[in-house]
Amino acid sequence: MKMLIDLFSTDYGLMSLAVIVITLLMVAFFLRMFVHKMNNNE
Repeated sequence: MKMLIDLFSTDYGLMSLAVIVITLLMVAFFLRMFVHKMNNNE
């Protein structure tokens, strides 16, 4: 429980959360892009 409070209430927790979210968005974008490019390479 302390970890969740630290994650959402401290400056280093919010920066960590931002890095996690940005990383997940990048993974989703690159997966979508690579799958799209593989399907169009006929």
